Amino acid sequence: MTTEQRYVAPAALTSLAASLRGRLTTTDDPGYDAERSPWNLAVDQRPAAIAHPAGVDDLRAILAFARDSGATVTVQPNGHGASGSLEGAILTRPAAFDRLEIDADARTAVVGAGVQWGAVIAALDGTGLVVPSGTSRVVSPAGYLLGGGHSWLSRWAGLGAQSLRAAWIVRPDGTHERVDDASDPDTMWALRGAGGTVGIVTELEIDLLEAPTLFGGSLVFSAADGPAVLRAVRDAAADAPEGLGLFVSTMRMPDAPMLPEQVRGRSFTTVDVLARAEADLAPLAGLRAVATPIREQLGATTQAAMAAMSMEPEDPSPSRGSSIALDALPDPVIDELLEWRALPEQAPLIGVTMRMLGGALDAPQRPGFATLAGASWLSMGLAPMFPSAPPEAGAASLAGLDALLRPHASERMVPTFLGEDDTLERCATADDLARLRAIRDAADPDGVLHEGRLPR
Repeated sequence: MTTEQRYVAPAALTSLAASLRGRLTTTDDPGYDAERSPWNLAVDQRPAAIAHPAGVDDLRAILAFARDSGATVTVQPNGHGASGSLEGAILTRPAAFDRLEIDADARTAVVGAGVQWGAVIAALDGTGLVVPSGTSRVVSPAGYLLGGGHSWLSRWAGLGAQSLRAAWIVRPDGTHERVDDASDPDTMWALRGAGGTVGIVTELEIDLLEAPTLFGGSLVFSAADGPAVLRAVRDAAADAPEGLGLFVSTMRMPDAPMLPEQVRGRSFTTVDVLARAEADLAPLAGLRAVATPIREQLGATTQAAMAAMSMEPEDPSPSRGSSIALDALPDPVIDELLEWRALPEQAPLIGVTMRMLGGALDAPQRPGFATLAGASWLSMGLAPMFPSAPPEAGAASLAGLDALLRPHASERMVPTFLGEDDTLERCATADDLARLRAIRDAADPDGVLHEGRLPR
């Protein structure tokens, strides 16, 4: 039986609700529509119920109910990474798992599944330690790390999943235990990129990184300088120091009243950087040699300041996105991409970003399902869905971007950047997928966990 065929009788949910210390919201409750919504409001998920467990015993009760009723269980800490309708599933929000403990001497942290990156970053501010978080403060470390996670720090720290030392996990049979590479290497391998397939993680133990000083900021160039800047970035990548994280974006902002006056209706190219040491910024000289920045803000910074600078949305909104890891970025692709990007019909595509890969990403220190080893660039396209604009235009632009870049795609992709309809088949070799399915089948023989991005 697939998850799409499962049905949960509303009457059965009444008994589950009565057994929980936490809260259960069903389709008949007034708050159902608000609570079922993911971060990306373009995804219409309609689970049988939304559970807000108060602790591990509630998780055990939810899993037992799913096993007896034919439901499935899925977890979304803050709604990111949603895909599919979740028919017949109990959508679990683990906000109550809010433990956050920093051991500065050991350079480790224990982070609950309900914690957001913003809280971790704030707790580390001033300690000289940083964490391999993403660009958004409202994403949960659990969802991010268990899905792979690429960050500013990935060229010298690897994917976020590489920082995962141990996890506390509730197995589908209700067992709650701490696992690490010594006690359960298969589970840890799966958790580093395909975490939701083997159990419900309640807490994670992660590495912290020494970074007494950070240097970063942004350089903004005119859209006309885009080809020269992108080439210079590509050329600099060949021997860029591991301590340099660099994202280059071509931005095309709509003339929308909700946008600031300084960017409304404008196009430009932005290079955002974060470096472990000031010397790691040396490759930026090549950018200034080919074009003069309109605006430049670089200097000593903090992880908290960079998170604020990213301008990631802090409230749910509808959008479509497309991401792809690339083996190379040759001159013809740069020319074709930016010429295509400038066409009037591509206006719905607000941003196209290229993240420089390599460095520590090519030599993972811990075994894990997620990897970008061998890939050179991570491309992302974003098409927000404005209320007055038909969604078809944005979808067409994203499809065009994918078609343009697909011939240069890497064998690998990181799960946290998958699109709504993508599966883990995009992320791994056939052998790794077979291994993951074997681990899942052993951990969850009854199919209690929702299949998510790994169809059964």
